[in-house]
Amino acid sequence: MIHNTNFAAVILVVTAAILFYAAWTDFKSYTIRNDVILVLVVLFFAHTLVSGRWSSIPWNVGLATIVFAVLVWFYSLNLVGGGDVKLLTVALLWTGIDCALPFAVLLLVFVMLHSLAARFGWAGSQRFPDDDRKRIPVAPSIAAALTSLFVLGCLRPM
Repeated sequence: MIHNTNFAAVILVVTAAILFYAAWTDFKSYTIRNDVILVLVVLFFAHTLVSGRWSSIPWNVGLATIVFAVLVWFYSLNLVGGGDVKLLTVALLWTGIDCALPFAVLLLVFVMLHSLAARFGWAGSQRFPDDDRKRIPVAPSIAAALTSLFVLGCLRPM
């Protein structure tokens, strides 16, 4: 099996750049393109192969599948957007069971900060057409949380 720490680090940098792009487009237009999600999935598999983490693939896929099922239910209740469902699923594919808790804590912190910024008018938000609720783009928070995990070394090579 290929085991190259430098190449794994390059994949993480490229992934962080793509996450930044997804966050930016979600922030501006409240959309996340499917091709961005597919690239992130391909990068995940490439990273697991070059970092020696390939044995964790079944667990990561299992966690992502369970989370996807739960998020689809929330999507059906109109509580979360479709792009957020896709990006959160891919983010948990990356984190796996080992890094899911730190990711969840970081995600909570970034969503709270973004919500506060939106409340005070420092960040954009949209109103739902039929009630007073506001919505914020969640991709910037997901991207910040996942990139923070990269920086913290949670996904270091085996």
